[in-house]
Amino acid sequence: MSTFDEDLFLKGLDQRRATLGAEYVDRNLAAADDFTRPFQEAMTAWCWGFGWGDEVIDAKTRSMMNLAMLGALGRMHEWETHCRGALRNGVSRDEIRAIVHVVGIYCGVPMALECFRIARKVLEEAGEL
Repeated sequence: MSTFDEDLFLKGLDQRRATLGAEYVDRNLAAADDFTRPFQEAMTAWCWGFGWGDEVIDAKTRSMMNLAMLGALGRMHEWETHCRGALRNGVSRDEIRAIVHVVGIYCGVPMALECFRIARKVLEEAGEL
């Protein structure tokens, strides 16, 4: 028995691939086993199908929101993943810098420094620095 809505999963899969890259998403799904697959499927349906699947907020704005929230939470592995996704969704280098400034103001300088460290790595890989 499935723990998610198939249509929402497929919608989420499209959005997740568009933001994070098909290779990254497909690699994560292929690596899922019986233990982790239900979570991967539910997260794809819920986060990407439901959370990202409407037209109310565009993908670029959602990416910017994610960077701010993940930075505030100190979830740096996910911040790096979503920094790459933000570039795919049209977030500019200057916008990423402005987001890190806000993280620094509200969450502290050490968190901003960590975000800058990761952003530099991602931007260099993307040829943006």
